[in-house]
Amino acid sequence: MKKALALIGALALLCAAATAAAAPGGKGRSVPFAFRGELKSVSSSSLTMAVEGGSRNALRLMLGQSQNQSFTVGDRTEFLLWTKGIPKVVGPGDLKAGDWVQVTVRGERGSSLGELEQTQAGIVGDHVTQPQPPDHPLYLYRGTVDGPQSGGRVALHVRGGNARALRLLVGQPGDQTFAYDDGTIFLLWQGKVPTVIDPSQLRAGDHVTIRIRAPFRASLSQVESTPASHVGDHEPAS
Repeated sequence: MKKALALIGALALLCAAATAAAAPGGKGRSVPFAFRGELKSVSSSSLTMAVEGGSRNALRLMLGQSQNQSFTVGDRTEFLLWTKGIPKVVGPGDLKAGDWVQVTVRGERGSSLGELEQTQAGIVGDHVTQPQPPDHPLYLYRGTVDGPQSGGRVALHVRGGNARALRLLVGQPGDQTFAYDDGTIFLLWQGKVPTVIDPSQLRAGDHVTIRIRAPFRASLSQVESTPASHVGDHEPAS
């Protein structure tokens, strides 16, 4: 009887903890907040931008706020200058006012805008100009590589992806192959630093993200035969 009561008590505590974690406004594990817009100024310690877009959790915090916001940068911030889909590690002095940038800050769920602005940004990506809207929707797959890759195909054990991509896998096996060509960019991420690699450098068990732009309502075979635009090896959350 005592053991049963102790078990019930433990379960009650677990339920209470889960409820508290799920409560609106409650904080939890660290997640990325992405803010996109026009760079106004940058120094070794701060960055000011006119926010024009971003991830859903970031834009929710912008409700009722000024468009111009300042974020903290420092020695833990990685500055990336993107050219034709390839990033290069740079310093804050290489960024120019008027460039289109994305500032990614990691914070707990439920963080306020002020708390995020006082936290050093993890990555500042400078895309120079605002990207043009793509012609086709994104099909994104995440998973582990099944072995060394060559011959224009990447064998992947799919473990996740965006909703559009995963819908095509309903009733299908988790092991799939995806096409690439000379226009596909392969990046190896070591922490927050990316390096361009050859597809043959992928290793079995590597965690990769594959991005494919294919027509709306494309079939799985159409998506898999469309060369990927980007393959990220050990790509960090963004």
